[in-house]
Amino acid sequence: MEYRQQPVDLPIEMLARVLISGVEIKNAHVLGDDRGQITELIDLEDKYWNSGFKYMYKGTCRPGKWKGWGVHDFHEDRYLVISGEMLLVLFDDRNESLTKGVIQEFYLSDTGVNQIKIPAGIWHLQKNLGKDDLIFLNSPSEAYNHKNPDKRRLPVVNDYIPYRFKPEIGW
Repeated sequence: MEYRQQPVDLPIEMLARVLISGVEIKNAHVLGDDRGQITELIDLEDKYWNSGFKYMYKGTCRPGKWKGWGVHDFHEDRYLVISGEMLLVLFDDRNESLTKGVIQEFYLSDTGVNQIKIPAGIWHLQKNLGKDDLIFLNSPSEAYNHKNPDKRRLPVVNDYIPYRFKPEIGW
């Protein structure tokens, strides 16, 4: 039997408590019936998009794989999970932040909380929790600069970020 996160009708504030300053979560508006569904991706009237829309790309992650750690010094990321289930781990490394040093996990999926805004200076790491490819969109606040990318990386397991990986066994 395959586990899939079920849709919920709780207010977003009850689904996940955001501990890291500047991180925002939301659900994309989904309209559906027996013919299929429509997912609203970008609404420039929504404050979530207050830095505008400049660039978007599609990313994937293979089942069971980790991607990260990565951080941007100047732009924010805005993820939208299109298909699958993502564990997203954030680490606040901003010197001026009141939440510096805080680590938080978010579970994002195509049927639950599916959008998150990650401010500049927040290290992020993701894992595909599903059995199929995870598919997500990212709309950074700035377009990608191929000659001078705004990205620093660390290995998944490193001595800098004090994240404790959970064993892959169940209960």
